Amino acid sequence: SLSKLQLKTGDLDPRLFSRLRHLQKLDLSDNLLDKFPNSLTLPDLRVLNCNNNKLEDVTALKQFPLLEELTYENNVYLTLNDDYKVMFLLENLRLLNGKDITKLAKQVRRVHSRRLTSKVIAHWEKFFRGQVPENHTAEQVRSIKKKFLNSVETNIVDGPSSLTEFTRWRVKMIAEEVVASSLGLDLNSDPEPDETMDESEEESTESSGEAAEDVQQVGDFSTDINSVTLTPSKRKRNPSNSRSGNKRTKTQANTEEEAEDVSAEPLHFLQCHSKGNSREDFKTQLWSCVFEPLLDCGARKDPIMSSSRTVATCGGESVCIIDCETGTVLKKYKVATEEFFSVAWTTLTMVISDNRKKSHNILAAAGRRGIVKLIHVAADLCYGEIKAHKKPIATLCFSPIQETHLFTASYDKRIVLWDIGIPDCDYNFKASQLLVLEAVSIPLRLALVPSCPDQYLLAGCESGCFSWNIKLEKELKSRPFEAIFQFPDKEGGMTTSHRVDGLAFLNDDVVVSKSSKPGCINLWSWSQSFDGKGKRCQRTIAVVMLAELEWSLTNLSYLTLSTCPEKEYVFCGDENGGVWMYNLSSYTTAWGSAKGKHSDRRIPPTQILKWPELQENGQQLNEIIVNNVVSDPAFTYLVVLTSVNITAIWKKK
Repeated sequence: SLSKLQLKTGDLDPRLFSRLRHLQKLDLSDNLLDKFPNSLTLPDLRVLNCNNNKLEDVTALKQFPLLEELTYENNVYLTLNDDYKVMFLLENLRLLNGKDITKLAKQVRRVHSRRLTSKVIAHWEKFFRGQVPENHTAEQVRSIKKKFLNSVETNIVDGPSSLTEFTRWRVKMIAEEVVASSLGLDLNSDPEPDETMDESEEESTESSGEAAEDVQQVGDFSTDINSVTLTPSKRKRNPSNSRSGNKRTKTQANTEEEAEDVSAEPLHFLQCHSKGNSREDFKTQLWSCVFEPLLDCGARKDPIMSSSRTVATCGGESVCIIDCETGTVLKKYKVATEEFFSVAWTTLTMVISDNRKKSHNILAAAGRRGIVKLIHVAADLCYGEIKAHKKPIATLCFSPIQETHLFTASYDKRIVLWDIGIPDCDYNFKASQLLVLEAVSIPLRLALVPSCPDQYLLAGCESGCFSWNIKLEKELKSRPFEAIFQFPDKEGGMTTSHRVDGLAFLNDDVVVSKSSKPGCINLWSWSQSFDGKGKRCQRTIAVVMLAELEWSLTNLSYLTLSTCPEKEYVFCGDENGGVWMYNLSSYTTAWGSAKGKHSDRRIPPTQILKWPELQENGQQLNEIIVNNVVSDPAFTYLVVLTSVNITAIWKKK
């Protein structure tokens, strides 16, 4: 036992350890190790404890081929990707962090490797084999190998996005073997026939669930995952062919529409926010979802994914992190006394060991208790909280240009700007209040003006739409609103007094809001409506309307809308489980002209996605209200949150 000795990596002298040829158990817990030296040897090591260190990499553990039990909990820089790496590298490993991983490890080493090998070989045969000259030089081989390795890392995708790093690591390893094989060396991996690949996919799905359940206790958040999957048929006419995607085969669904009639198809219907993990909970309301931002890879975005497929959702006592492609609930955070209303992501550049900097995604979650939880998802750690308000928090919003600036909008009729700080390597942080914006009613939705996100904030409130000047100055730490906006009402006049429960920007100028009158969503110009040169006072401004979108005539409130600026889409759910989609790409050019041409007629939805006929225990789910619907930036996935504790995930065809 070498526990609690403040040991650093340099203190592990290979000359000493290489003499311990019969050592079977080693405890290095509670030290300061950031990696393992590659030449410790220890040929008979069976049990290794590295808990509570600062490890950043696990690949050096391959030097212990007989290792059977390994623990490295509370090494905050190690992720699920590292778990998969050690399962692949250590063939005798049975227990990882106290859990039996024998079955999953076989999946990783065999099924997953076969599938990746098949893809890599196919990529080589299709694009690179023909580039190898018959009498090749060493320089030619180096050049082709470099191009091939870059190409497979960019183009071969497999498994959930949470395992992107592991997949890329294995793809590179396999690609090097393929290149060696093509130059006359043996290749050990042999792709399986097609029917085996189908079986592999089923096994892989099960192993993903096991991986998700391995999440540990996170602060006061429990992370046990018990989600029920309700899967509709692939929109075939015969519903008897449908079957559930998980082991609850009694859960079935069908739909009357055919695949050709929709531009998106349903992938997953998840019941993962149940109170007390009850399968009978169809009452928990789901409120907010937001896609995880992609982390920069140096000066460029992650080449594996053009857009994130990981989404955070909240409702009831829990926050879930979901892989949209597989439907896997990757993480689940619970606070028994909370009801979460909003989540928001930011990317912080944190200092790790040796004063090196690394970007990490941080999730903020808040709700009825008025407390903001700060979660480092990759590290499975809720590292802090901010007691922001004494009343519930309706919504959260991070600044797009100041990574630590967080707006919280509360039932206390205040919007507060916080600096959440950047946690150090021990997750110590200091939050500070920068600004208080006074509202005349409860703020429901927030939107920073894209052209000047450090100067103006819009808020949809219970009694209207307001704007504030948020430029940070020494004076005016508490500010009233600067403007209230007038909208057309159902009598043909203009009104400021109405609940604005949907608010978002379609681009730098076009604002989308509802609901000044039934059955319509407003599109208006920020730049033509608001004169920033005006004196700072509580003035009333009539918006310059660009168009009205035709929408449901429901009187229900709080059915929020969202936009996909990159694809120029607007989304909004309705009281019947439908999703109204508006493709506005043919209108935005005219709206961007100097005068902002107004569309005289209401613009109908491009399409309405109908809710499929889901059944649970033979009972059909009725009265589905869509509280929120959000797409990823590239509009590949559409996540729909409902009033009946179901998260629906659609994929654009």
